[in-house]
Amino acid sequence: MHAKDTTYAVTDPTTGAVAATYPTATDTEIQQALDAAHTAAAQYRETSVAERAALLRRLGDLHTQHRDELAASIVREMGKPLPEAEGEIDFCVDIYHYYADHAERFLADEPLPVTSGTGTAVVRRDPLGVLLGIMPWNFPAYQVARFAAPNLAAGNTLVLKHAPQCPATAALLQRLFTEAGFPAGAYVNVYATNEQIAGMIADPRVRGVSLTGSERAGAAVAEIAGRHLKKVVLELGGSDPFVVLSTDDLDAVVTAAVAARLDNTGQACNAAKRFIVVRELYDTFVEKFTARLLASETGAPLSSAAAAGTLARQVDAAVAEGATLHSAGERHGAFFPAGVLTGLTTGHTAARQELFGPVAMVFPAADEDDALRIANDTPYGLGSYVFTTDPAQAARFADRVEAGMVFVNGVAAEGAELPFGGVKRSGFGRELGPLGIEEFINKKLIRTVA
Repeated sequence: MHAKDTTYAVTDPTTGAVAATYPTATDTEIQQALDAAHTAAAQYRETSVAERAALLRRLGDLHTQHRDELAASIVREMGKPLPEAEGEIDFCVDIYHYYADHAERFLADEPLPVTSGTGTAVVRRDPLGVLLGIMPWNFPAYQVARFAAPNLAAGNTLVLKHAPQCPATAALLQRLFTEAGFPAGAYVNVYATNEQIAGMIADPRVRGVSLTGSERAGAAVAEIAGRHLKKVVLELGGSDPFVVLSTDDLDAVVTAAVAARLDNTGQACNAAKRFIVVRELYDTFVEKFTARLLASETGAPLSSAAAAGTLARQVDAAVAEGATLHSAGERHGAFFPAGVLTGLTTGHTAARQELFGPVAMVFPAADEDDALRIANDTPYGLGSYVFTTDPAQAARFADRVEAGMVFVNGVAAEGAELPFGGVKRSGFGRELGPLGIEEFINKKLIRTVA
């Protein structure tokens, strides 16, 4: 991790004005946070799963009660359109209630048939202890829910380092965890610097680390965790393909494509970013998609002027390499106009990057095999989307695409019950669903010989 100071500040991306700053933690405060979580771990693991589930249910209810306050904080800190911020809180409620409903079943003892002798054997799912969560700015409440809900259900305690852009939301979430009745130390928010994070990962009290963020941050965290033999879950970047092989309603596919690109103003790891269309549909798709995308701009800024600057450099580089940009607006501050890049091949630099904003790349494909080649020709492997009227073709494509998730003939189909995660440089491990609670537990064998 890099040792430079981290500034926690609420900066309105619409104006660039700093509304509030929060002091970073002192080294003493970091040690106090780890002490609190470590002390709580010994007591919290002794609570029943039913007791933990009740706390999660209360936490979900509190998110509903404070929906407006949470959504407003998210909008203020990173510019998300208000309806999407409200939807984010609703998804959090689903996640907390999902694990409240299912934790006892997920964590129940698993009897094993004994064939090597007499007696019994059982796998018991015990918590590991203190976990460190390192969260991003693009979904300030939802990302916390994905990490916190299954791991608190399992009996782990959490130290949570939020993104420097989201200190007010971080403080509000800490308040809700406390109000829900979680014991002191079960969930501890820290405004840590990168240097302090490195020390926390190395600390023997921390038993595992979960990070959602960039490749660079993931590699740094994994390197430190590996040196100290810590389990990690990494949810990193993505450049998800949206593949159109056949359709009997191209307008509906275009509608889905626009929604998949503009989610969170294009700032989602699993947003569709590369649109791959068979040649017989390509020209019409590009025409309709470009018109709809440019007309459907959210009017929201990106998370910061710096984020808009990064995207501008990527787009300019793509144009310099021969791509054509279709756009009707101009960038100013953190605002970036929607755009479509055509004339690309997988050899272009931009085709191997993640464009984090409302700019789509469109590629023609000769046929199914060529579409698959383009889809897989990326360092990333988070999600993917395939549209086809042929169920057998959908099954073939889903089998062969290199991604952690495949969505057939639909977008925005994630759910609390569905595992989320990727392969390749998109990371490893899974969150949500039954798999999400399996990452940071000790699957302890108890063998009794008769």
